[in-house]
Amino acid sequence: MKQLWYGGKIYTMEREYEVVEAVLLEKDKIIAVGTFDELHLQADELINLEGAAMYPGFVDSHLHMIFQGEKLLRLDLRKAKSAEELLKLVKAAAETAPTNAWLFGEGWNENLFSDQRIPTVEELDAIREEPILLTRVCHHVILGNTAALNAGGIYEDSHAPAGGKIGRDREGNLNGLLYDQAMTAVTEAVPKKGEAYIDSLTEALHIAIDDMLAKGLTGGHTEDMNYFGEYTIPLTAFYRVVGEKQHFRVSLLRHHAVFEEMQEANPAYVDGFIEPGAMKIFVDGALGGSTAALSRPYDDQPNNSGLLIHTEEEVENLVKIARKHHEAVAVHIIGDAGAEQILNVIEKNPPTKGKRDRLIHCCVLRQDLVERIEKLPVVLDIQPAFVPSDFPWVIQRLGSKRLDWAYSWKKLLDRGIMCAAGTDAPIEDIDPLATIYAAVERKKPNQDHNGYLPGEKLSRFEAIQLYTLGSAQAIHKEHERGLIKPGYEADFSIFDRDLFEGSSEAILEAKVLKTVVAGRIVYDRSKPVG
Repeated sequence: MKQLWYGGKIYTMEREYEVVEAVLLEKDKIIAVGTFDELHLQADELINLEGAAMYPGFVDSHLHMIFQGEKLLRLDLRKAKSAEELLKLVKAAAETAPTNAWLFGEGWNENLFSDQRIPTVEELDAIREEPILLTRVCHHVILGNTAALNAGGIYEDSHAPAGGKIGRDREGNLNGLLYDQAMTAVTEAVPKKGEAYIDSLTEALHIAIDDMLAKGLTGGHTEDMNYFGEYTIPLTAFYRVVGEKQHFRVSLLRHHAVFEEMQEANPAYVDGFIEPGAMKIFVDGALGGSTAALSRPYDDQPNNSGLLIHTEEEVENLVKIARKHHEAVAVHIIGDAGAEQILNVIEKNPPTKGKRDRLIHCCVLRQDLVERIEKLPVVLDIQPAFVPSDFPWVIQRLGSKRLDWAYSWKKLLDRGIMCAAGTDAPIEDIDPLATIYAAVERKKPNQDHNGYLPGEKLSRFEAIQLYTLGSAQAIHKEHERGLIKPGYEADFSIFDRDLFEGSSEAILEAKVLKTVVAGRIVYDRSKPVG
């Protein structure tokens, strides 16, 4: 059966402001675009957009979908504006939490606290004897009480592993904070077995995807395979939610710790809906926790240059494993020292033809590093929402001399470097409209200034294309996804207004009317969920 969509603004996103009057579908593919008069006689079904605006399906190029679902289920600490407020939220949650279970909280950020004070392990111990584990907004720092630390084998005489740091107070005692690789022992101590656990992940994933569809997202490139027990456990959750419904497109980045095991086991995937992706590697931490690796010390911490999680030799060995399996790598780099480390490696070990490596975040670069990036088959996976989250405090952390190539999305695009947009959810708001606004305005909504580093503002076309063509380029599928064009997948994000018209704030007021995946309406605002 052939469907014709018409009656609204249909943006191809191939060229700026290019619109077509009608789109003809057959099953899950676009077979023609043109005028209504040209195409309507070929259609078995006509769908009138009634003035709505249609775009190629928006895809979040970098997130953690199960963590995002857990964030929607767990104690939300983003609203805390001080250490005292955070403790009050945890205390209230502890009053109803089962005594035989861990208490989890998500999203605290001391940079937004009035006093910038982080609660202590003693304060958490006073609330609850059972484990409390509170994850910082960046997911590179956790705060735990004594029970949580001890569950992971962290005691007063413990030493930090390579690539990690154990927080201590001025007297040298544990303060409850663990950074990057030091977190692993505690996070792995959380029980992660059994059918009930798989059911909990399935629920989290179901909630996350429903929320994403309601926000106009048709897919996501997600990294979940190494945090929830054996990789088969989260993969089972994906089978149950996405594999059965086939209503969302997932590209699975595979953490290096499980990558080779997954390659050798060759588990079943679901073509077009659950697809294997690149090997994920972390080379450094985050700016919020001062663990991103910089080539010069932090301006506000002259004795700290951050952390490189692996030696260059270790990174090269990981990349060689990916290349042995003819696969690309997707590499977390926040600081310029992290970027330099991975560039040294992938220049010597290029990807197989038809593959592109992915450099994720790229918050702090240098001119020489950008010139090297230009010569490589890479996509930069950027997070425009980091700008309103990280500024203005990041200026003090980096210093003015580093800002030329900090969060420099416009200069990177102007050099012809392929870029995709993600949110790193649950780190940032998963709503693509919030990211588009951040890319265009580089500030929080309605703030009375011209944006942080305003020369790096993107046009609306550039910002939206990051979610469409850019995300397709990140998985080398720009010839079949990311545009409204004959031969492409019939994935659409449909809004009640034209995102190219009105004020920037009007973008945030847009409502998703329908989300279409593989030619099927998988979210309809006019119909109740369930």
